[in-house]
Amino acid sequence: MVADLLRGFVHEDWVSQLDFETLEKVGGSFIADDLREREDDVIWKARWGDQWLYVYLLLEFQSTVDPFMAVRIMVYVGLLYQDLIRTQALKPGERLPPVLPIVLYNGERPWTAAEEIGDLITAVPGGLERYRPSLRYLLLDEGRYPDSELAGLRNLAAAVFRIENSASHEAMQRALDLLIGWLQAPEQESLRRSFVIWLNRVVLSSKLPGVEFPELNDLREIRNMLAERVKDWSRAWKQEGRAEGREEGRKAGRQEGLEEGQKKGEVTMLIRLLELRFGPLDETVRAKLDGADAETLLRWGERVLTAQTLAEVFGK
Repeated sequence: MVADLLRGFVHEDWVSQLDFETLEKVGGSFIADDLREREDDVIWKARWGDQWLYVYLLLEFQSTVDPFMAVRIMVYVGLLYQDLIRTQALKPGERLPPVLPIVLYNGERPWTAAEEIGDLITAVPGGLERYRPSLRYLLLDEGRYPDSELAGLRNLAAAVFRIENSASHEAMQRALDLLIGWLQAPEQESLRRSFVIWLNRVVLSSKLPGVEFPELNDLREIRNMLAERVKDWSRAWKQEGRAEGREEGRKAGRQEGLEEGQKKGEVTMLIRLLELRFGPLDETVRAKLDGADAETLLRWGERVLTAQTLAEVFGK
């Protein structure tokens, strides 16, 4: 997984010189001078020529922009170096190893924070400028990779990005089909299990809030269940909308008619689902819903489950 992340998304010449057969995970518990511990970091190292390269992955996925991420990265890298010195991991006279800090971001808005620590520090005249620290992290903004680019990669990290970016259940199913095909070898059992846990506990709950899913143990089961549940949800939504429509029709009386009342029920149901997923709707959105026909309402309703933004629900 880490090898695919580096091969597929770090487009720099030195990556081709890494010995991926030596890639191994390093303990990620650092204790600073104030004894505060960090347990949630994942660090890997691989041989790069005759020395080790440390790949520092910040896997506490950012879903919002942190304007001072560069400061956090500088602290984390400093803690890593401090730990290497304290544990005497360096040979006498040996320099500190290079570090590649990576931030994975899966938020909806484009990342706008500075990626170089120096850009956060006020520029001053004279010679003080030479003492300004310099450290850059590599940002991987998942949402900025178009599906057309990711689809051409046989890459596990790309599959993760496609699933997290999927705007429809069909797109998610296509990515799952690829994963199923790629993860068939017996030695990949642990990785298959990790994907299953991630899909069960993270992806489905975030993309389909309020929908109850059984705990499944196989990628194929998840793929098939997703297909069936989306059909069931669409059918149930339509039936519930019609039921509320009949109630609205009875309240509206003969003048408005059952058909108009049924449509009001479908609009009411869709408003509930949208607010559950995206929060309160403004009057512009409500007017858009009121002006739509029944077929358009159903199409929008089917997108609620997997859309990441309101704009995706109302897209063409």
